[in-house]
Amino acid sequence: MAFKTLDTNEQLAACKALINGAACDGSSGEMLEVVCPSDGKPFATIPRCTGADVGRAVTAARQAYEAQSWAKLTAAERGRILLGLSNLIAENQDNLAAIESRDTGKPLTQGRADVAAAIRYFEFYGGAADKISGETLPVADGYLAMTLREPHGVVGAVIPWNYPTQIFSRVAGAALAMGNALVIKPAEHACLSVLRVAELAHEAGLPKGILNVVTGFGDEVGAALAHHPGIDFITFTGSPQVGTTIQAAAARNHIGCTLELGGKSPQILFEDADLDKALPTVRNAIIQNGGQTCSAGSRVLVQETIYEEVVERLRNKFRALVAGPHDQDLDIGPLINAAQARRVAAFCERAKNERIPLIAEGTIAPDTPEAGFYTTPKLFGPVPMTSSLAQEEIFGPVLAVIPFKDEEEAIRIANDTPYGLVAGVWTRDGARAIRVARRVRSGQVFINAYGAGGGVELPFGGVKKSGHGREKGFEALREFSVLKTVIINHG
Repeated sequence: MAFKTLDTNEQLAACKALINGAACDGSSGEMLEVVCPSDGKPFATIPRCTGADVGRAVTAARQAYEAQSWAKLTAAERGRILLGLSNLIAENQDNLAAIESRDTGKPLTQGRADVAAAIRYFEFYGGAADKISGETLPVADGYLAMTLREPHGVVGAVIPWNYPTQIFSRVAGAALAMGNALVIKPAEHACLSVLRVAELAHEAGLPKGILNVVTGFGDEVGAALAHHPGIDFITFTGSPQVGTTIQAAAARNHIGCTLELGGKSPQILFEDADLDKALPTVRNAIIQNGGQTCSAGSRVLVQETIYEEVVERLRNKFRALVAGPHDQDLDIGPLINAAQARRVAAFCERAKNERIPLIAEGTIAPDTPEAGFYTTPKLFGPVPMTSSLAQEEIFGPVLAVIPFKDEEEAIRIANDTPYGLVAGVWTRDGARAIRVARRVRSGQVFINAYGAGGGVELPFGGVKKSGHGREKGFEALREFSVLKTVIINHG
């Protein structure tokens, strides 16, 4: 088997890559340690694959696709296999949640929520597989024109470490439902749950070669996948810097790509907002997964007339937050690694040097392992728009409070970053809610709510530096397919 179930104290369990339906090591023969963020200790290994392994995986995917072992199945048959995978994930939910939590450092409750989302992705796309269709088009007399939706062929996917189970499932669910073959490169920092779900996919009846998982470093395996001429489409979730590289590689091969590249998402609180509902959501949207969420609500814009009340209430909420090991299931866990912890600390130190007031911060639980990658949740404000706290994606539990005078200024501030992924608008004025939602440049806008990306059914993606293309819902099925037009002269 590619994956060995890990006991709580088991160390250095060897996991495998998955190529052409078989568990395998990388061609380098080297293994990479998997470190638990809660204590900084290695507890498993994964293969350090190379470009040669990517080549093998792409070849396997191409051969499986050309053999039509997957695409030749009816859409309903593909859907039944994906539904079977959904059921297998549900049967293994507790184990998968424990793996996800230990691998990423997120509290166990969050790990369970992520696995529940994976179940829902395969359930949704299993049910949607036979419901995507083309159109018939009116043309000249004697002609019939129609459009067909066909798979791209071989899809490459590079997925991040913050939500490995969820993002694997949203990519694989949609791409497989459309009949594509897949080569997936998960992040080296967190990929154990991906390997396990891929194994379950084959237990569910997925033909060999249709789903391949190649582990290793991004600049080795991810780069080789992005540049491989055998890829027909690529999808990437991660930083704008790497996204630029992915898009350039796709352009050289003349293929399309979907990019989800993060955000600096605002939540706008007008003076008539229901603060009892809004403030718990504001807090949760920045501490979920330790703030390591592309759609984290990292800016809260507050109308001046309620600024002091909001700050005082958020102060109390942040002071009550506690960070600690994943298995203690506290408010937040550690960050993913030491580099990320240093990055977040650098932003906070810069804010201190800029004399931005630290309104409040949480605490770290007693007896927390010193070698873990912890940071306390922090609330800063008022934050000027020139500050990096207001402009850059920190990817940590750091919330910037920014006051505004009126609706026009709120919209200007909301749009005054390079990003545009998600936004929240809190007001009892329905007309204002719609006006603001229409003018904020963002891929998703929540009114009197904030779903940190929303449900499986809701198209998700950004504008500006947040990327392009859409995932989730039926839009993802269109993204993972090619539109073909057929014209018939029937006389």
